[in-house]
Amino acid sequence: MEASRKALFDQVAARLGHAFDGEMRIGGNYVPAVQNGDEVYVSGQIPRIDNSVKVVGRVGGDVSLEDGRYAARICTMRALAILAQLLGDLQRVKKVLRLNVYVQSAADFTQQSEVADAASEVLYSIFAEAGVHTRTSLGVYQLPKNAAVEIDMIVALEPLPPPHEDAED
Repeated sequence: MEASRKALFDQVAARLGHAFDGEMRIGGNYVPAVQNGDEVYVSGQIPRIDNSVKVVGRVGGDVSLEDGRYAARICTMRALAILAQLLGDLQRVKKVLRLNVYVQSAADFTQQSEVADAASEVLYSIFAEAGVHTRTSLGVYQLPKNAAVEIDMIVALEPLPPPHEDAED
């Protein structure tokens, strides 16, 4: 039997050594995700676990490529946890459409795509072909809380079945 998306999510979380089942807190006057029809837009997520940003600094400088990839995995899992909280689970995700990966980069760092690959690998491991997406990876000067990586995403949802109407004669 094929593993459920929740089970696959839990496997990735266990490999990372973190739980993503608590409330995903945000600061500011915005929401972590907005559903518009059959699409959900997830706000940018930094590699925060509880109240701690796990990877800070510039990738290619004081942060290694592998630590940047670790940060990307955490950001992706946070975004998926927000989706699960909004939807109740991840089963309605029809397709990951778009991933934007922002990497706080040292001046000569050019491996933003390799950092972003870690996020793409998480999505594929949970959603298989439905996790294959379009993507932009950017090197930026600074990110909130000095985070090494920030990720946002857009997903398409399976439409909800029409409400069942009781037949009355």
